[in-house]
Amino acid sequence: MKFQSVGFFFLFASLSVHNCTESPKQAATEATPALQKPVAQADPGFATYWYAGTAELATYDVIQDRYGETRKAEQVSVFVTEDFSANKHVKLDDPMAAGADRVPVLKLNWIRRFHTGIYDYSLMQSIFSPIDGSLALKTTTSIQDWCGQVFQQFDHQQDGYKLQSHSYFESEGDQQTFLPDAILEDALWTMVRLNPASIPAGVQRLVPSAIYHRFQHIKETVQSANLQIIRQGDASVLQVQYSGIPRSLAIRFETNFPHKILGWEETYAGKKISEGKLKSVRKEAYWQKNHNENEPLRDSLNLRF
Repeated sequence: MKFQSVGFFFLFASLSVHNCTESPKQAATEATPALQKPVAQADPGFATYWYAGTAELATYDVIQDRYGETRKAEQVSVFVTEDFSANKHVKLDDPMAAGADRVPVLKLNWIRRFHTGIYDYSLMQSIFSPIDGSLALKTTTSIQDWCGQVFQQFDHQQDGYKLQSHSYFESEGDQQTFLPDAILEDALWTMVRLNPASIPAGVQRLVPSAIYHRFQHIKETVQSANLQIIRQGDASVLQVQYSGIPRSLAIRFETNFPHKILGWEETYAGKKISEGKLKSVRKEAYWQKNHNENEPLRDSLNLRF
């Protein structure tokens, strides 16, 4: 199964940001060979925004349910373009030498932190979505708290996702399984940013969020869900309603490009289990800002944790 995008033409699609490197000099925008002929594009500002040599940093005030109680939380979402390996599904060290193995992707790293009584939680996800709008190549999820940690990875194969899970719980332990092609709910966030019009409407096959599965301690399955986008003036809402499980998700985003995520609401069994509201956003080559003198920049993002 392949979901076609409404079309992306990236005049500078080869100018992926080389972030998180040891040498900041490597992080400047640098032309690399285009791998395929450009096709029609959804928004002419895409290349200017996403290939400017910076990442988009967004912070959110979050309400998170855990153990039957709501907690105040904070999330940082980092959107950035990268050059990915089509075969290894890792970030390329030398994109210029990669040839046809190079796939430009939009990466989302998000980190959510909150306290449960005396101890704290840290959640992190990474989503790697090709800019052509096809299915996400990989997602990873990790959960850390004072009890232990869990790691999970969806890796796209020819006709589905290989799923690997590692947990400190005896009943879960180390597992590996395979799920047939479907849209990963966790990839909807990058799909919104790339082009909301490319998200197929109506009843679709989805794999619910990895965090949902881990918090509920249930096996991953493909579910039917109805997807629709409702426009509300300058903002739009992507609504996801599952039919086989009592779960829904609403992602609120800017109607116009660059479709910044303004917030979300997630429910389970009629109860709100997470809600996020945007509080700050900026573009920054953060991987170059790793000195003590750069710490005041955190204030501009209204970070508490």
